[in-house]
Amino acid sequence: MKDAAPLVVIAGYGDGLGAALAERFAVQGFRVVGLCRARGPKRGPATIIPADLTDAADTARAWQEVCLQSIPQVVIHNAAELVTGPFLEQTPAAFRQAWDAAVLSAVHVARLAFAPMIAAGGGAFLVSGATASIRGGAGFAPFAAAKFALRGLTQSLAREFQPQGIHVVHVLLDGIIWSERSRQRRPDLSAAECLDPAAIAEVYYGLCRQSPSAWTHEIDLRPRNERF
Repeated sequence: MKDAAPLVVIAGYGDGLGAALAERFAVQGFRVVGLCRARGPKRGPATIIPADLTDAADTARAWQEVCLQSIPQVVIHNAAELVTGPFLEQTPAAFRQAWDAAVLSAVHVARLAFAPMIAAGGGAFLVSGATASIRGGAGFAPFAAAKFALRGLTQSLAREFQPQGIHVVHVLLDGIIWSERSRQRRPDLSAAECLDPAAIAEVYYGLCRQSPSAWTHEIDLRPRNERF
């Protein structure tokens, strides 16, 4: 028998924002499934299903496991790969790597999620963007090209599927998320300079609770001291 508890799927699950999202939704009675390439234990109350989201067949195999339990009410796309460096040192393969991780993965997930969600009465599809979604910085060409494309894809999905009951949201995360990985990359960082994963998760949950009479499509989040 399928579980009666509402289900949220986090595609691109990790120990930072993914874990914070899992904890926030779990508090509200959601069952949480995390899809991620890396095997092994993860923080947060999520059931992990290993999946290479850039591969259509492997994503479909993982999605079958998800739907054995129930149809998700919320799907969060949080997958990306930070491919950066001087432009003249980048290869076409580097651009494809960034695009596959951010955009192709969202295509695969949305193609599997939308039809059953519509049949079940609708739901929410939230996409994690970045500063690079609207501003391509020096040395960020592969990542920015992918994030710009992901934003365009999200806009198209919103216009096509919002009338069918899918609330599609692009969340622009304009800043560094406070995490163990960010502290390793930038030992000089302080929490006050970063986005707090728990605060981000609170916003994501609130977006999923919006009335269809007043849906947000895009929202930008940044620390108060972030320049923009």
